Amino acid sequence: MSFFSRKPTVEEQMRDQSRVLRRAQRDVEKDRRALERQEKQLEMEIKKAAKQGNKQVLTVLAKNLVTVRKQKARTYTASSKIMSVGSQTKAMHSSAKLANTMATTTKTMGSVNKELNPQGIMKTMHDFEKESMKMGMAEEIVEDSLNSVLSESGDEEEEDAVVNQVLDEIGIEISGKMSKVPLISKDDLGESSKVATDAELERQLAQLRT
Repeated sequence: MSFFSRKPTVEEQMRDQSRVLRRAQRDVEKDRRALERQEKQLEMEIKKAAKQGNKQVLTVLAKNLVTVRKQKARTYTASSKIMSVGSQTKAMHSSAKLANTMATTTKTMGSVNKELNPQGIMKTMHDFEKESMKMGMAEEIVEDSLNSVLSESGDEEEEDAVVNQVLDEIGIEISGKMSKVPLISKDDLGESSKVATDAELERQLAQLRT
């Protein structure tokens, strides 16, 4: 036995088996065709012997015909068995391939499961959700604090600045209008009324600023 010889694979064994079955099927069909030719020949000889009235020859030929027909029937049985064996072999081959595929798939799934580590994934997802909640709460706290600070300081300062700007503009506008008004003679209006008017205007502007 050679050291380099190896055991044939399942595929190779299946090919060899299929080759043997096909050869056997061809041999059976060849025998059947030969028996059919022999059957026709005997039928012709039987008709000839019957016409001649040779009863002895007719009896022998009839027996041979019965034997040939039985042999032909056996060829059909043999052919059916060969086909059945071929079908069973193919079914076994398919089952073997399916088993090998399932074994390989199972091994692959086992390796993937080891790499995935479901418990570790669950822990990671739990930690992620927990930290996300913390981050969301922190963002809400910071946002609320900023809104509170801005509403308490920035808004009031901005409002005061707008009010002062408007009042300054009003004051400038009124002063401008007053500068365009003709001066009234001291004889017509006393000095005290002018001073009172200016003081009243300043008082009203001060009240608007407060």
